[in-house]
Amino acid sequence: MPVLNYAAELQSQATEWRHHLHRHPELLYDVEATAGFIAEQLRQFGVDEVVEGIGRTGLVGVIHGRAGEGRTIGLRADMDALPINEKTGRPWASTVPGKMHACGHDGHMAMLLGAAKYLAETRNFKGRVVVIFQPAEEGGGGGKAMIEDGLMERFSIAEVYGMHNFPGLPVGEFAIRPGPIMAATDEFRILIRGKGGHAAQPHTTIDPVVIGSQIVGALQTIVSRSADPVGALVVSVTEFHAGFAHNVIPSEAELGGTVRSFTPENRDMAEQRLTAIAEGIAAAQGGEAVLTYTRNYPPTVNHEEETRHAADAAIAVAGAEAVNTAVAPWTAAEDFSYMLEARPGAFIMLGNGDSAGLHNPDYDFNDEALAHGISYWVRLAEARLAA
Repeated sequence: MPVLNYAAELQSQATEWRHHLHRHPELLYDVEATAGFIAEQLRQFGVDEVVEGIGRTGLVGVIHGRAGEGRTIGLRADMDALPINEKTGRPWASTVPGKMHACGHDGHMAMLLGAAKYLAETRNFKGRVVVIFQPAEEGGGGGKAMIEDGLMERFSIAEVYGMHNFPGLPVGEFAIRPGPIMAATDEFRILIRGKGGHAAQPHTTIDPVVIGSQIVGALQTIVSRSADPVGALVVSVTEFHAGFAHNVIPSEAELGGTVRSFTPENRDMAEQRLTAIAEGIAAAQGGEAVLTYTRNYPPTVNHEEETRHAADAAIAVAGAEAVNTAVAPWTAAEDFSYMLEARPGAFIMLGNGDSAGLHNPDYDFNDEALAHGISYWVRLAEARLAA
C-alpha cells in the first residue's frame, strides 16, 4: 500500500506546522513555546489526553482506539533545536539568532502531529496510541528524563518506536536493522601534569606536550590492536591544549575527545585502555595523567521482533525495494536509546533526499518526506493495534 491519501492531502498543513516550528527553534529543555504549540494542536485534533511537563518539558498525547481495550504503543518525536546560526536563506529560516533546527526535529514533530490527527479522527485500532514529544535530545538526555518521570509505567506503554530523517537516502525510502543501529557516545578528558621550564633547557623539565603527543599516537592502537576488527569502535582525540609562549615548556597539557561504540564490551574496553595508556605513558616519563571519562547516551539497539514490525510498516508505505532492512550502523548517537532500554521497540531512518548533512547550517528538512513519515506512523500503529 502506498502513501496514505490522507497523508498526501495533509502535507500542506504539515508543512505549515513544520515551517512554524523551524522559525521558532528552542534548545534542550527550554522548549516551552514548542511544547505549547504541539499541545494546542493535539487538543484541536480531539486527542483524548494531553499531559504536559513530563521529563520537565516533554508532553504526551493519548489516543484511544474505537475497538475497545488493548495494548498501548508509544511513538516518539524530539523537539529541541541546535545552537547553530542558520545559513539556508529559506523564507521559513530561524528567526532566533544562534539557534536552528539543523537536525530535522521540526520535521519529526510535524510528521507525528499528522499521524496523531489521522489516528484521532479514524481510531481504527484497538488499545491506545501514545504520541511522545521529547525535549533535550541534543545532549540533554530528555528521553532518560521522561523515563525517570514515569513515562512508560504511567501510560502502560508496551512497545516504543522512533524515527529520524537521513540525508542522502532518497525521499520515500527507509532504512533499519535489528540490533545496534546507532552508537554509544562517550567523552574523555586527560589532564597531563609535568614540570614546566625554559624551552632552551628541556632536560630540566617534564614536558607534558611530548607526553600528550605520545598519548595521542598510542590511543590509535585501541581500535587497531585492542578491538575485534569485525566490530565497530571509534576513538578520536579532538582537543589538545598546552602552552602559551614559544619559549616556555608548560607544566600541564590537556587532551579531549570522543569514543563511539556499539557493544558494552567495547565500551568498557575503550575506557580501560584509555586509562592504562594515558597513565602508563605519563608515568614512564615522570609525569602524571588523570583521565575523566563520561558515559553519555548508550547505543541505540533495535529489538528484533519490533524491527520486523517497523520494517513491515515501512514496506506497506514504500514497497520492499525502498526499505533497507540491513543498513550499516551509524556512529552518531541518539537518546531514544534510553527508551529502547526501557521497552522493546525500534528506530528507523527516513530518507531526506540530497540535502546538507545533519548539524550543518545549510541543512533543512525536506517537506516532501512528510507524507511518507505520517503514513509510516499510521501503518505501524494500526498494524500493531489491529482490531
